[in-house]
Amino acid sequence: MKQNIVILTGAGISAESGIKTFRDSNGLWENHAIEDVATPEGFARNPSLVYRFYNARRAQLHDKNVAPNLGHDALVKLEQSDGFDVAIITQNVDNLHERAGSKKVLHMHGELLSALCMYSNQRTYYKDDFDHTTECSCCQRKGGLRPDIVWFGEVPMYMDEIQSLIEQATHFVAIGTSGQVYPAAGFVNFAKQLGITTTEINLVPSDNNYLFDHTYVGPASEAVPQFVNDLINNKNN
Repeated sequence: MKQNIVILTGAGISAESGIKTFRDSNGLWENHAIEDVATPEGFARNPSLVYRFYNARRAQLHDKNVAPNLGHDALVKLEQSDGFDVAIITQNVDNLHERAGSKKVLHMHGELLSALCMYSNQRTYYKDDFDHTTECSCCQRKGGLRPDIVWFGEVPMYMDEIQSLIEQATHFVAIGTSGQVYPAAGFVNFAKQLGITTTEINLVPSDNNYLFDHTYVGPASEAVPQFVNDLINNKNN
């Protein structure tokens, strides 16, 4: 019988991959106030700034120094191992899980390499810059594309699918998350109520570490492979 492993990932799994920290200790996002670049109101007030901000972040994904690390690779190893069904729920908007080879990834906060058409509500893959002058490929209109990112005040994506995945899980794992951002921070509570085994993997224990049955402490490139090897070895013993 397969084990259903549901994995929540946050910024901590991408920290060693050359991705700049989005939010710094002062609460600024790459020198911009959150209200200016990560809210619908900020986009309405100054769309040019928001387009520039996300175009710069999208361009960073094409930097030759940005690549999946051993933590991402370990999750692919787990997915490809017999006896495991792996689903990844990520708070990250980068594409490092997919580049590593993970097949089942839900981006609950959106994706940098995607644009949302506000006229049709359709999503389109975009690897390069776009702004209010870009013609949408789905409706051939200009001025309707916005970054396909869940901003503050908006509802995260795939919530029904995430609930269903956790309900069917045998193991819930949180990697590189702060335990402060909801609704993701509440997933472990839901898993615990269902009697699911829970594991946290983090550089330092999170605020809600007490809710986890097992803890691995260290950088993702070391701690995630250790966890995966332990899980596979326990399955085979």
